[in-house]
Amino acid sequence: MRALSIAATGMEAQQTNVEVISNNIANVSTTGFKRGMAEFEDLLYQDVTRVGTQSSEQGTILPTGMQLGLGVRSSGVTRVSTQGSLTETGNQLDVAINGEGYFGIKLPTGDIVYTRDGTFKESPTGQIVNNEGYPVMPGISVATNATAITINAAGQVIQTLASGKQTTVGQLQLFTFPNEAGLEAQGGNDLMQTDASGQPVPGAPGSPGFGSVQQGYVESSNVNVVQEMTNLISAQRAYEMNSKVIEAADQMMQTTNQIR
Repeated sequence: MRALSIAATGMEAQQTNVEVISNNIANVSTTGFKRGMAEFEDLLYQDVTRVGTQSSEQGTILPTGMQLGLGVRSSGVTRVSTQGSLTETGNQLDVAINGEGYFGIKLPTGDIVYTRDGTFKESPTGQIVNNEGYPVMPGISVATNATAITINAAGQVIQTLASGKQTTVGQLQLFTFPNEAGLEAQGGNDLMQTDASGQPVPGAPGSPGFGSVQQGYVESSNVNVVQEMTNLISAQRAYEMNSKVIEAADQMMQTTNQIR
């Protein structure tokens, strides 16, 4: 009986859906996190009678036919890149992106990863780094005796020395991608370029196609807990209904086996 295997594919798909939702809820407080959305597609169909085939010698054709579907499968998990709300922290090296783009972080291996997490720090040598101590592109250092650091909307980093003198020491860089959904998550709020994402396009904050940056703020996760709970309930109900189909199909098979 096909119903058993069809309902089993539905249960497996909803299990994946619940796993994606649970990851969203777990990262509701993760800086710069973008929620995932599970996507599904139907499986192949079996043709019992094929639509459009001839149904008589007079040339009449079947207007609908009969196709029986074989279930569903997970086709992917899409990262939803809507803007998260900006939360004020007051820290002079916290920087939020308002609009398109990612910060670039250079790893010790020489590779570059991309992130919306702008909780930056100052290294012992004055370099601006992320929470792991990796430098923020394009590599900016401030004087260790600077009394204040200002980052304007265009990403320019301006240091103020004890003498009151202000100097621009560099400009933060943002990166966009032809297909940002193709970036591969690495954990640690980092994303890696792939063949699907295309090559990164660098640009200054505030220039056409790039967002601006805001000092003293971080971008919150774009997860909406109410929406996720609604999605969770829907996935749970769909899972239960598929399990009911399996129970019904099993009972029907028992009835058939009892016929003498």
